[in-house]
Amino acid sequence: MFPDIDVESLDRFLSDAASRGEFSGTIRLSSGSRVLHEGAYGTASRRWNVPVLPGTRFDVASITKLFTSVAVLQQVDAGTLSLDSPIGRFVALEGTRIDPEITIGQLLAHTSGIGDDADEEAGESYEDLWTDRPTYSVTQTADFLPQFVHKEPNFAPGAGCRYCNCGYILAGLALEAVTGTSYRDYVREHVFAAAGMEDSGFFSMRDAVPNVAEGWDPVRDETGTVVSWRQNIFSYPPIGSPDGGAHATAADLVRFLDAVRDGKLLSAESTAAFLSPQVKHSDLDAGELHYGYGLEFRLGSSGGVRSFYKDGINAGASAFLGYYPEADVTLALVSNSEDGAWGPLRQITALLQSG
Repeated sequence: MFPDIDVESLDRFLSDAASRGEFSGTIRLSSGSRVLHEGAYGTASRRWNVPVLPGTRFDVASITKLFTSVAVLQQVDAGTLSLDSPIGRFVALEGTRIDPEITIGQLLAHTSGIGDDADEEAGESYEDLWTDRPTYSVTQTADFLPQFVHKEPNFAPGAGCRYCNCGYILAGLALEAVTGTSYRDYVREHVFAAAGMEDSGFFSMRDAVPNVAEGWDPVRDETGTVVSWRQNIFSYPPIGSPDGGAHATAADLVRFLDAVRDGKLLSAESTAAFLSPQVKHSDLDAGELHYGYGLEFRLGSSGGVRSFYKDGINAGASAFLGYYPEADVTLALVSNSEDGAWGPLRQITALLQSG
């Protein structure tokens, strides 16, 4: 059952972190229809000193992959795609290092083996991709292809498991091919609107959109003291894509996961597939980490699912969306700095596990 969380202490912890400049963002902690805690903290724009409000929209980075996965599974339900469909049927890959027989399911479960544009598991920096290429040149899904299609594969399709952003770029291109619409337009209509995510969208850094947080990260001197703040406008493309960059409120993220769990977005079969681990990624201190079709699953030593979640991190953005089955609690946490979400997440996780 859900532990008796001291909400006042949690609010005080988050407020203190915000006062130190360590956290700007929003949180929603819920159990079923009951909101256990919701709060807004810190600054949405450091340039203009605009405070964060509950309705502030944040870049949720790789949590966007969940929207992509649901969109693809909707087309599986519609019969236009299959998890066994080869990607070469939908994307022209001649002259590249991408095996056209890689399946949609392998792309979603990180078992395709393709080389990533920035290999996170190898410690490569996504921000470094834009040293020689202007971020504003990449606004459509196909614009990402030159960044990874000629890279050496890490393993044969299905022979391993390695986190890969660009698998979701290819899955997004397959979605566009079978629907005849852009990735962003499809997700707006069939995921956001269908889930009641009225405040979510894809907002360009170049547009004046209300209630959208700016991304900022601290610049520190040799002693670790923050001497200034740097905005993330040159750190990645100006608008979201199938692997990251959608904007949402914490409340909308909870609505999304609730809608999936309630069977409102997918068939019963696809809902079960989305909410189930598909492949083991690695061992943990007490259990295992498995990947699903976007979600990640922490299994206990007895094999039961202790939590499933997706996190996201980028320059000027960090976010977490997860569900804890034993407590029946959903947590959404969003922040407009790269390190902002993780201290609060550790604190909240400790509270969730204390009961």
